[in-house]
Amino acid sequence: MNLDQKVALVTGAGKRVGRAISLELGRTKTDLALHYHQSAKEANALARQIAAIGRKVITFQADLSQPDQIAEMFAVVEREFGRLDILINNAAVYHRTPIETLTPEQWDDEFAVNARAPALCTHHAIGLMSDGGVIINIADVLAEKARADYPAYCASKAALLGLTKSTAKALAPKIRVNAISPGVALWSQDTTEDVKEAVLKQVPMKRSGTPEDIAAAVIFLVQNDYITGQNLRVDGGWHMG
Repeated sequence: MNLDQKVALVTGAGKRVGRAISLELGRTKTDLALHYHQSAKEANALARQIAAIGRKVITFQADLSQPDQIAEMFAVVEREFGRLDILINNAAVYHRTPIETLTPEQWDDEFAVNARAPALCTHHAIGLMSDGGVIINIADVLAEKARADYPAYCASKAALLGLTKSTAKALAPKIRVNAISPGVALWSQDTTEDVKEAVLKQVPMKRSGTPEDIAAAVIFLVQNDYITGQNLRVDGGWHMG
């Protein structure tokens, strides 16, 4: 796909990986709809930055655990742009949920945002991709390389990989669907140096990745018209450890 003058929707666009993806799409002359949940300040600052390079850009607040707000988000995209070419399902929640204390509410909260929301976003995007399109789901290497205290998160990202393959088969050849599984793209603020050292010992590349690494992978998958149903691990080889 040639990205010039295409329209993309990025969920969770205000910070971290979503911000890097949005900036890179903007630099490739793609117009953007930026979704955010609680990061209004960051999303609006990003929108101004993208508008300054000549792209049309809108921001939209939505709680993706609420199906009606997802539907409204796509109604706004249709009203403002008339179509959609690229959907990046990036928004996610990441909570510690030890199996010993796991509650039904915790399980449902993780799946609502990490698995159900991408499915519903895909459902709504189909009708706006009349000329074809690309959907990329941002998964996680932890979907395959589990973390003990995060069973709900790991399971929800594994479900996202299953959704990727199913929808890739269902929507081909008109719409391509792929996943990207980051490893460590950005450390959380509460990560200790001991934890960082222990993780990086398992990474063959011996360093963490960056949000820009993920953004570059997004551009690659959007532009390559013969890749669908794939999970591209951008993890420095961590999945092999």
